[in-house]
Amino acid sequence: MLSLLPERLDQIVALGAHCDDIAIGAGGSLLELCRAYPGVEVIALVLTGGGSLREEEEQTALAAFCPWAKLQVTVLDLPDGRVPTRWERAKSALQELRCATEPDLVLAPSPHDAHQDHRALATLVPTSFRDHLTLGYEILKWEGDLAQPTVYLPMAEPVLREKVALLHEHYGSQRDRTWFDPETFAGLARIRGVQCHARYAEAFHLSKLVLGAAPLTGPGPA
Repeated sequence: MLSLLPERLDQIVALGAHCDDIAIGAGGSLLELCRAYPGVEVIALVLTGGGSLREEEEQTALAAFCPWAKLQVTVLDLPDGRVPTRWERAKSALQELRCATEPDLVLAPSPHDAHQDHRALATLVPTSFRDHLTLGYEILKWEGDLAQPTVYLPMAEPVLREKVALLHEHYGSQRDRTWFDPETFAGLARIRGVQCHARYAEAFHLSKLVLGAAPLTGPGPA
């Protein structure tokens, strides 16, 4: 299995429909990447939860999930569960973000995600970030929409433990959810780890990848 490492990682854009989406789907990866690339700029945009307790949770959580990073978090106040009905505002926010950034990596929901808010955001992402490496994270939930991922980021056991601890420390509003528990997060991470010969991993979906090659200097073979 070929490992592809980015030549540079100066800026990450992280996108979520709800406060906690980014941390659940890619929290371990953010911990690993921010420590591997000290000073990386992480710009997060969340579509719902603005002006509420959930925004406060998100601000403090992402600060913990992005150690040594230059972090900027924006949380909008689109209605939870109604993002598709606010298409124009979501599109405008995404386009404004695109005009202000040039990310080396975009983290966003997966296009096949069954939640209407996640799916709406995932549909919008490639209309703004057209030529960027975009990884679609996965969120385990009732709908049973998990698909076979194509990209894995292995996590050491201490990183997984840290991710789970941070989720429970910072997202108190979600602790009564039936799916919000250590077994859920560790179970999926263990499965993805098995699939990439690691103990634990986060997995992502990638729709397009261009492999760089040395430019041609002359005509090809006759």
